[in-house]
Amino acid sequence: MSAGYTQKRDLRVHIRWMIRRDMPEVLNIEQGLYDYPWSEEDFLRCLRQRNCIGMVAELGEKVVGFMIYELHKTKLHILNFAVHPEHARQGIGSQMINKLISKLSSHRRTRITLEVRETNLDAQLFFRHEGFRAVQILRHYYPDTDEDAYLMQYRYVPSPEEIASAVDSVARL
Repeated sequence: MSAGYTQKRDLRVHIRWMIRRDMPEVLNIEQGLYDYPWSEEDFLRCLRQRNCIGMVAELGEKVVGFMIYELHKTKLHILNFAVHPEHARQGIGSQMINKLISKLSSHRRTRITLEVRETNLDAQLFFRHEGFRAVQILRHYYPDTDEDAYLMQYRYVPSPEEIASAVDSVARL
């Protein structure tokens, strides 16, 4: 992504659970994008945890993006998120974020969080475009560079129907 984040065109992708067979394509995207990429062991160690979920965005038979996130009691926490550079700004990242947002509710998980390197302006702009806000600066967060991170957060906003339903429920009591 470039500093002037703009979306080109939307490519419809299929978002599904990550499987072992996806790992070579996921690693290829990871290593092509990041100066400090996760290793295959990093991915596997994370995905072995009960609360860790991996998903891929597939275009045809090709993996063009992925996300790794943790389920917590009141939030989803994105650990790793990437779209292949050849498919940047085509709506793939937005579709993945929308998939996560669809998992939020006013009853349980109400927010999505992630850390973004202070030098990763492209990611900051993308997540801001998706409705995330920087809520905290985490000093010396990354051990590989001692770089700061921004803690970014998306908060679930109930629909008018949900609010009306809750009011009706209270009124019936």
